[in-house]
Amino acid sequence: MVRSIKNPKKAKRKNKGSKKEDGSSSSSSIPSMPAKVWQPGVDKLEEGEELQCDPSAYNSLHAFHIGWPCLSFDIVRDTLGLVRTEFPHQVYFVAGTQAEKPSWNSIGIFKVNNITGKRRELVPSKPTDDADEESDSSDSDEDSDDELGGSGTPVLQLRKVGHEGCVNRIRAMNQNPHICASWGDSGHVQIWDFSSHLNALAESETDVSQGASSVFNQAPLMKFGGHKDEGYAIDWSPLVPGRLVSGDCKNSIFLWEPTSASTWNVDSTPFIGHAASVEDLQWSPTEQNVFASCSVDGTIAIWDTRLGKKPAASFKAHNADVNVISWNRLASCMLASGCDDGTFSIRDLRLLKDGDSVVAHFEYHKHPVTSIEWSPHEASTLAVSSSDCQLTIWDLSLEKDEEEEAEFKAKTQEQVNAPEDLPPQLLFVHQGQKDLKELHWHAQIPGMIVSTAADGFNILMPSNIQSTLPSEGA
Repeated sequence: MVRSIKNPKKAKRKNKGSKKEDGSSSSSSIPSMPAKVWQPGVDKLEEGEELQCDPSAYNSLHAFHIGWPCLSFDIVRDTLGLVRTEFPHQVYFVAGTQAEKPSWNSIGIFKVNNITGKRRELVPSKPTDDADEESDSSDSDEDSDDELGGSGTPVLQLRKVGHEGCVNRIRAMNQNPHICASWGDSGHVQIWDFSSHLNALAESETDVSQGASSVFNQAPLMKFGGHKDEGYAIDWSPLVPGRLVSGDCKNSIFLWEPTSASTWNVDSTPFIGHAASVEDLQWSPTEQNVFASCSVDGTIAIWDTRLGKKPAASFKAHNADVNVISWNRLASCMLASGCDDGTFSIRDLRLLKDGDSVVAHFEYHKHPVTSIEWSPHEASTLAVSSSDCQLTIWDLSLEKDEEEEAEFKAKTQEQVNAPEDLPPQLLFVHQGQKDLKELHWHAQIPGMIVSTAADGFNILMPSNIQSTLPSEGA
């Protein structure tokens, strides 16, 4: 149930920040030693040591903030192309703040331009000694600036709309992305039309982040106060435009049906089936009347809106709060869930009738799972964020292959110092963000993940998540 950001502080603009992640490297002034995978909670830094980001682990990595930290955000679908693989990239977002005072909160609608990067080779074309490696790395950085044009610094353009209290969660409608729903800690769910702001950003080519202190006072299309408490669970239907479900901390779930492009009817009788707070909601990717919910009571429920207000199925999913769920849109029988005890599980819903539907269970994270999401491009891949300050990427189709590992080590002519007890399905570990809260894959840019934390946003494209990219990199 870990939700709020502790002691929110407004971020200050700075030119360069330190990063920590899988594949940490030593300082250039220290004699080179074999790289070692850093494990939070397992490894300890000696006095004078620090972790540094190894940029070769990423095709692209950028950090930014919009002022106050954001507990939740969403990527806004755009018209720039359904599958984009060439740098630089451009991305649109909506995000809700967690400000120190209720009146200081807002929803940020923003565009990040010039997201630069460079596709890297997973295995070096020829072995290099340490000195050459340093030289090559330096040359590579210089070359990348030339290839990408300019300094490779992203440009943030931001507009703000005032919001009553902190934003617990925000979601953009997939079919009409200018329509967004926000859950506030005031106990209200609101629907917004941000088309004017998105159009203004699309037409603007200048950096407006420096002058983004002004806040627009915009009325929502609808404000619903029928929930008896605040909440965090909300989801737009991927199949029926405008259909929405919202769940609160008092165990109630309300169904919203669109009556026009800008009006909704909320059923006054809620869906009741959990014994505690509803933490997350997910519509089925294939059945327009079916959705799933998870709860602090440790259960997951499957609902069919045609069958009344009780769940069609309910089962114990974890031994603690179930914080988040994600329904696989490429393999609709698969449902992932993340727990407060740090574990996450994968279920095959076709096996529910047989009792045990768990097909994979992982205990890698030692602190609460705060976000989980299947890749929109690879059915077996998902990303997980945790309060242990790690964002991990997993491929469930992988198994340990000692011959393949030996071949890789021979090609690189070095010992890969990965802990023996790491799960073979673990593809990537990203670190460096404090108090990670939410992540999303970009549906139109294969391999791109965006995450939010107490210290701002990261945009990352790991170099080993590229199976959907063409053979020739950008």
